[in-house]
Amino acid sequence: MDHDQNFKNLILDYPRQALEFFAADEGTWIDSDARIVPIRQEQLKERLGERFRELDIPLLVEWPDGRREALLFVVEEESQANRFNICRLAHYCLDLAEHFETPRVVPVVVFLRGTSAPRELVLGGDRHSYLTFKYIACELASLSVGEYRESNNLVARLNLPNMAWQNTDEKLAAFAAAVRGLENLEPDPERRLKYADFIDTYGRLSPDERREYARQYPQEDEAMAGMIEQSRQQGLEQGREQGLQQGEASVLIRLMERKFGSLTTDQRQRIEAADADTLLAWSERILTASSAEEVFNSVDSA
Repeated sequence: MDHDQNFKNLILDYPRQALEFFAADEGTWIDSDARIVPIRQEQLKERLGERFRELDIPLLVEWPDGRREALLFVVEEESQANRFNICRLAHYCLDLAEHFETPRVVPVVVFLRGTSAPRELVLGGDRHSYLTFKYIACELASLSVGEYRESNNLVARLNLPNMAWQNTDEKLAAFAAAVRGLENLEPDPERRLKYADFIDTYGRLSPDERREYARQYPQEDEAMAGMIEQSRQQGLEQGREQGLQQGEASVLIRLMERKFGSLTTDQRQRIEAADADTLLAWSERILTASSAEEVFNSVDSA
């Protein structure tokens, strides 16, 4: 699963709310009239050359009245904490500071799961320290669901399934609160469909949990099912120009990869070779299935 891309999309779609949530110490102090501009990585790659590292989402905050110098946030997502390298992040922040000719750089790291990664880098000798580097760490798995369940910050609400919960009931409540947040805080139908997938991906509900969720939260379950069905129908309409069967196969592959991650070559070929009725049956199973094979097997055993 491409967690980096999922969070990159989230941060680029909701930059202000992302900074307020992931980097609360700095992000909550950004004025409402400040402009937040994502910096194109193609631009940085061209200008930084070999020093470019495609590991972050740089966001430039600019104040229109000029009373403060622009502030650069460097946000990195880490789904595998053992991949995190504080020296690499420090090096990149120094490169950006040099490139933009500013010391106003705020490094932020979003850890999807818990980590013991170092929070500080200190360079020096036996007597003195000469360079100290720290960053804002947001460990999603250590945040309390209860603190954010009614938040008006959509980024926080969408990440409720990634936070700490004690039992199945709390997990299902977090999933339901994320769905309500999406419904209430996002007016754009296209983004609703997009982030219904995000909630479903990180909710990771088992078949038994989905059944219990549908029993406890019928309205939220119906809303989520409706958004995913809309996504399917929308994709089918777009695919009709390619031919009905080909379009349905393309949409099914896209939806399954959003939920379960990359499909194998055999799985993709199986979908592409299936008839329209089989594709329809498989697509109806996506919401309740916990794996790609469960989607296929449910039809094979019928």
